Amino acid sequence: MRDFEDYRELSDEACQELINAARKQLGSRAVLLCHHYQRADVYQHADLTGDSLKLSRLASQTDAEYIVFCGVHFMAEVADMMTKPNQTAILPDLAAGCSMADMANLTKVERCWRELTAALGEDPANQVTPITYINSAADLKAFCGDRGGIVCTSSNAPVILDWALVRRPKILFFPDQHLGRWTGHQRGIPLDEMVVWDPDQPRGGLTQEQIRNAKILLWKGHCSVHQMFQPSHIAAFRAKHPEGKVISHPECSFEVCAASDYIGSTEYIVKIIKEAPAGTRWLVGTELNLVERLAREVAPEGKIVQFMSPTVCMCSTMQRIDPQHLAWTLENLVDGNVVNAIRVPEKETASARLAMERMLEVS
Repeated sequence: MRDFEDYRELSDEACQELINAARKQLGSRAVLLCHHYQRADVYQHADLTGDSLKLSRLASQTDAEYIVFCGVHFMAEVADMMTKPNQTAILPDLAAGCSMADMANLTKVERCWRELTAALGEDPANQVTPITYINSAADLKAFCGDRGGIVCTSSNAPVILDWALVRRPKILFFPDQHLGRWTGHQRGIPLDEMVVWDPDQPRGGLTQEQIRNAKILLWKGHCSVHQMFQPSHIAAFRAKHPEGKVISHPECSFEVCAASDYIGSTEYIVKIIKEAPAGTRWLVGTELNLVERLAREVAPEGKIVQFMSPTVCMCSTMQRIDPQHLAWTLENLVDGNVVNAIRVPEKETASARLAMERMLEVS
């Protein structure tokens, strides 16, 4: 087993050579997945690129023995649950987590569920469907699967909300309050019927009346990158470039989404800008690596793509997947050693798959 300490001080250039050599030796036995937010010096090695769900679905269609996921922990969990039993999902650095996903853990969600049950009773008019954003741990997906709930993505959240509200009158949406609020707004739910559940406060910091009157209970969680964007950034852009267009991810605040021309997932953002007329200018509210890569790709068409925030902000946990960790992972695979395999327990997998299968059937 190769020790990561032997790679820590290697230059990026030396690691690139090791990565290329290892990939040649592994051939089709390993497939490398890179999320849109991945840093450029790793992204260049990708076999498959996209958002987290798309990548896991594509990986499940390959015959690769090793699924090397350059993303974050919950993404590798999804890959493990969606791929074949003979395929192994690997995360090059186990410290690559997601701060948003970490804002909702099973202990807090179970306590929330008990408190909601106590506040709402057994009245069918007050029953709740749990919805977890795919940016969450496998045990929370399993929690939803066991309770008639479902998973959503940033692109299918509107139809998932429709599905849930047909079945029960209320929704518990976690871990990202902003995606839940914007999606509820899209579906005509008044803002005062969407209340924030603070897991660190007794009964979410809400009164019995607020809980009973709420259509959607929004978990107090957010993406540290997308919360950096502000309506003032959009106002400044429009003052300088009135012809420009603004496109944002629904993890942004409600105010930023309301001030944007387009709202959608990472895949949607890429699609809209690539299909836009030549010579157009765009302000983009999502992660920096994606924005910079997109700007380079469309520059030959005279399109100008700008990052929304004047402050540099990228997904710091995604950045942990670097050339050093990737070289270490791949060279170990060449030697027959699997490092950082991600395996979701079988019982958890069955329940989580149920929630994800409901999502796939609906969307």
